Amino acid sequence: MLHSKRQQKAREAPVSENRCRGLFCRKETCAGKVRGQDMDRQPLTAIKGVGEKTARLFSKLNVTNVEELLHYYPRAYDAFREPQPVKSLVPETTAAVEGVLTKTADVVRFSHLQVTMVHLRDETGTVQLNWYNMPFLRSTLKAGERFVFRGKVAKKRGKLVMEQPEIYRPAQYSALVHSMQPVYGQTKGLGNKTIAKAVAQALSERELERDYMPERLREKYELAEYNFALEHIHFPKDEAELLFSRKRLVFDEFFMFLLSVRLLKEKKADTKSLYVMEPRPEVQRLKDSLPYSLTKAQEKVLKEVYADLSGGQVMNRLVQGDVGSGKTIIAILALLQAAYNGYQGALMVPTEVLARQHLESMEELFAAHGIEKKAILLTGSMTAKEKRMAYQKIESHEADIIVGTHALIQEKVIYDKLALVITDEQHRFGVAQREMLGNKGTEPHVLVMSATPIPRTLAIIIYGDLDISIIDELPANRKPIKNCVVGTDYRKNAYRFIEREAAAGRQAYVICPMVEPSEMIEAENVVDYTKKLRENLPESVRVEYLHGKMKPKEKNLLMEQFAEGEIQVLVSTTVIEVGINVPNATVMMIENAERFGLAQLHQLRGRVGRGKEQSYCIMVNASSDEGIQKRLEILNKSNDGFFIASEDLKLRGPGDIFGIRQSGELEFKLGDIFTDADLLKTVSEEVREILDADPDLSGEENRELGKRLGEYLEESYSRLNL
Repeated sequence: MLHSKRQQKAREAPVSENRCRGLFCRKETCAGKVRGQDMDRQPLTAIKGVGEKTARLFSKLNVTNVEELLHYYPRAYDAFREPQPVKSLVPETTAAVEGVLTKTADVVRFSHLQVTMVHLRDETGTVQLNWYNMPFLRSTLKAGERFVFRGKVAKKRGKLVMEQPEIYRPAQYSALVHSMQPVYGQTKGLGNKTIAKAVAQALSERELERDYMPERLREKYELAEYNFALEHIHFPKDEAELLFSRKRLVFDEFFMFLLSVRLLKEKKADTKSLYVMEPRPEVQRLKDSLPYSLTKAQEKVLKEVYADLSGGQVMNRLVQGDVGSGKTIIAILALLQAAYNGYQGALMVPTEVLARQHLESMEELFAAHGIEKKAILLTGSMTAKEKRMAYQKIESHEADIIVGTHALIQEKVIYDKLALVITDEQHRFGVAQREMLGNKGTEPHVLVMSATPIPRTLAIIIYGDLDISIIDELPANRKPIKNCVVGTDYRKNAYRFIEREAAAGRQAYVICPMVEPSEMIEAENVVDYTKKLRENLPESVRVEYLHGKMKPKEKNLLMEQFAEGEIQVLVSTTVIEVGINVPNATVMMIENAERFGLAQLHQLRGRVGRGKEQSYCIMVNASSDEGIQKRLEILNKSNDGFFIASEDLKLRGPGDIFGIRQSGELEFKLGDIFTDADLLKTVSEEVREILDADPDLSGEENRELGKRLGEYLEESYSRLNL
């Protein structure tokens, strides 16, 4: 490229001189050097060129040390493709074109702005190219010269335009074709180049680690050597090298996770329970007096839960049910079963707003049916005095049911016979949390509620430590959500529709894949989209935004205001997936729907359709790819989460690692249980074989693996989703 040497340098990122070179590397350095933990655990400022200010910005991305930086993987790659004909350029995409300049560049002045303009022609047409405040380009861009330009294509006043494109001579560009540049998640003040440079520097300074994966497995599955994979996931030469590196790192993620699940299952197998619960007539009376009958699927699951509670062994059960399938009433009946047997029960949910909503609906139900058991709230934002009073009520057993967030498992909480813990939505229990509760008495029964539809074949692998129940039918009285998949040209109509719903007293969600603008990723972001909506909707419609980088207090306030109806339109990232229940919300509009997996889109859609009014889901597809349109049509035609998940599984392929965001389930950094389903099954079989043959990983071949597993459990202890 002619006018940006810095970008070229980022692309040719430095890597260690003694780096591993490939598949079955047996260099002394790979086999002999111990893991470079001293370097990995060091703060970011240990990296040459990273100062305190940059380190503070990195901390906003949850990157605080060298190890976390090395595993802060790119979220996409900027791939240099062959130049394309002018006539096939598509607005809102990044492309390269090759041709001849029709005349020497003009420099036009507009008040404080100088625009350098030129036209490029090939056999199929002409495109205009603009640069801002770069008049010196005039001496380079001469009539009749041949160039390759690469940049974002736009349509202005009916004409195709490229703004600020990079400039290459044809030979220069052809050397870059098929190369890939990492694109990282960014934050304000910390751009892609700075992140890429820091990663490259960290890779060049680190010592190589000994590969802990048994050589037999590396050869059998053609897995890259670990050091090679870690380097080339950041700076791949081409797509083949990227896929090769990614396969190894995803294999590792699944391998360590499933080893942990298997070991945990064996540790918990047949754990005797001190909390044996007899079926209580009070609970049956409440069930009989409900204004609706449970579905057959609910009855079956309730029977399985009751059998666990009375069976003499500790329950570890997952209840999977689509949004609106009626998991909450199962939870309430189980908690009351514990309370009427003289024990305590706890319901742990992801957000404070949801905790309050659960408590209020529980209190209403108890009051209406004469239930005399006491439910209380315990959350992080309560005052010290409120918390102290809650602790007293819990310890004295004045409280039978405790609803709250992570605050439920803090050390100051002393339970009196805590027999049942229910975790709501995707908020699964970490190993450490489970043990903390076990330490507060004896081990309680655990019931995990998940609204994430995962095909049973995968659920059995991932939730290997849990028994699985499925609620696979919806109550008859629920109105199905009306869906539509539209292009970006439909936005104005969608805004008018949201305006009409707001005028009728209802509310809407708008989901964007990005928090703030990115110099590299073409997708809608929450911050700019909120401005756009405020310009397009009347002042009477209050529009606010919400995202995961906000402080918890700020997020809670906004969610509460939305739940109370003070905010009409909430623009959010997928953080909204599990956090709130607003029956008055009737519109879910999802921008860049092509960037999400079907199962996650279905989860998001489940935020609406919770009240008596008709609800709608508008999915905006910004891609012209027919395959993506076909995939989104599945959602358009079906509201059945399990059907959608199984179709998602069939349609995903290796190419989907570039476009689709993680499904969110279990939060693997690279692996995705849909895209990588076959690899997940393979790893599951290998883990079973290894542990059957060598349960404590003490054999010669598995010794390094055993060491690495110990480190993994230590690192992941509090956040491992088990």
